[in-house]
Amino acid sequence: MANPNNSYLNHERAAEFVSTTCAKKTEKPFPSFPSYTFSYLDLNHSKTKNYNFQTDGFHAAATSANLCLATGVRGGVDWMRKLSYRYRRIKEIYSSYKNNVGELLGPQKREQWIQLRAEIEAMTDSWLTIALKSLSIVHSRSNCVNVLVTTTQLVPAVAKVLLYGLGGVFDIENVYSATRVGKESCFERIVARFGRKVTYVAIGDANDEEQAAKQMDFPFWRVTSHSDLAALHHALDLGYL
Repeated sequence: MANPNNSYLNHERAAEFVSTTCAKKTEKPFPSFPSYTFSYLDLNHSKTKNYNFQTDGFHAAATSANLCLATGVRGGVDWMRKLSYRYRRIKEIYSSYKNNVGELLGPQKREQWIQLRAEIEAMTDSWLTIALKSLSIVHSRSNCVNVLVTTTQLVPAVAKVLLYGLGGVFDIENVYSATRVGKESCFERIVARFGRKVTYVAIGDANDEEQAAKQMDFPFWRVTSHSDLAALHHALDLGYL
């Protein structure tokens, strides 16, 4: 961040799209990469452009479609190297198409995606559109950043961010998965990354998130209705947050 005076910690849930998590300190260790974040991973296209993913044997060893569940010598040097190539490739795709998902999907799927997005907006009374307005204000500030923490696994999480059209307001480095390590550990990692001389504003809908925010002495903005979202946007737009 250019000026670490303000930072906004946002947490995504599939049903609401904007929520947040803050949590108390914990000694829970982080596992080997890359189950929780892309923030450690440098984006070097030269490392993957000539790499053949189909013949390296990693896919054949997998027991499911989950990139984190490959068998074999799990955690070994070769296993980690092959896995890192896949995460670099995911990061490349995200960075290339975060503002143009339609191009990634192709013409036919793009039309289906647009139609589905429109149906979701109609069923939720434009919840995502309203939420995106607030996220866009934060993203436009040079000294602020949106950070998303989700209980969804990391790879599906970044895919959902793209499909919901949120790639433009969430850099892939700022997407954290709490599936294996828990929200508390993710939050500690975020604080360690951005520092303690930063203002974190927690936005969420659950009591446990509110209590965790209070323990960390963070302001908490509860979002459970459209009026809450509208009030959040108003506060951001007027510079109160």
